Amino acid sequence: MQEIHELLQTNSYRFIDQSELGPTFSALQSFATDDALAMSVGQGRSPVTARLWVHHQTVVLGIPDARLPSIDEGLSFLSEKGYQAIVRNSGGLAVALDAGVLNLSFIFPDAKQVDIHDGYEAMVSFIQRLFEEEGYPIEAFEIKGSYCPGTYDLSINGKKFAGISQRRVKNGSAVQIYLCVEGSGSERAELIRQFYEIGINDQETTFSYPTIEPDTMASLSELFGKEITVQDVRNRILYLLYNLSGHVDTTPLDDTEMGWFDKRFDQMVARNEKALRSLK
Repeated sequence: MQEIHELLQTNSYRFIDQSELGPTFSALQSFATDDALAMSVGQGRSPVTARLWVHHQTVVLGIPDARLPSIDEGLSFLSEKGYQAIVRNSGGLAVALDAGVLNLSFIFPDAKQVDIHDGYEAMVSFIQRLFEEEGYPIEAFEIKGSYCPGTYDLSINGKKFAGISQRRVKNGSAVQIYLCVEGSGSERAELIRQFYEIGINDQETTFSYPTIEPDTMASLSELFGKEITVQDVRNRILYLLYNLSGHVDTTPLDDTEMGWFDKRFDQMVARNEKALRSLK
């Protein structure tokens, strides 16, 4: 059985499920929520927290993406394809989200005492255990040709289905992963490939943007050769949290956390207005 990282070995989890809030649920709200939870967990007001989230037809950009030479044209292309774009406050580059992509955040305490790689390794171990029964080895290494490439890309037989980012706030850390569960991984990659092609527009850039090869990416349904839904994976995650801890608390954000959320959300909106002036 896949060993679980010590950061995940706790006697209680808080579980917040925002996977079915629908198209009006903005990714800006998601990142502000994780910031608020990181503050709460970091202060010891909340146990280790797992949060699920889904965003419809959204491309989450990294800060370098907002500096593409022809970013306005790139954003117009995404809009024509039915996608909205926001700039995240954690690391990484452009990622495509839709109803077939499930996002999971783990919020851990003691960020100042825990090595940043431990957060990534904890998420890797959780996902490996989550899908262990499928019998496919899940590996963590950079997949060249994928979008938002990084050391902790998760893949099966060289096909990437997930990527991990991390953000630290106060004494808490939010480790976030997107899981391409349903649909076509290569079609999502093709969308981002075209976005970069239009956004770069044959101009020289100081930043090295990824050269995307769509066939390097796939969904879990494609990789496992059977239909797997976001709801299926949601249920697996909740079941595993219970198995690991013996107790799962579903308490929503309290008044103090909502106050932190409001402040962080306003900051996210201001950051996006500054980074993506064409959306104003």
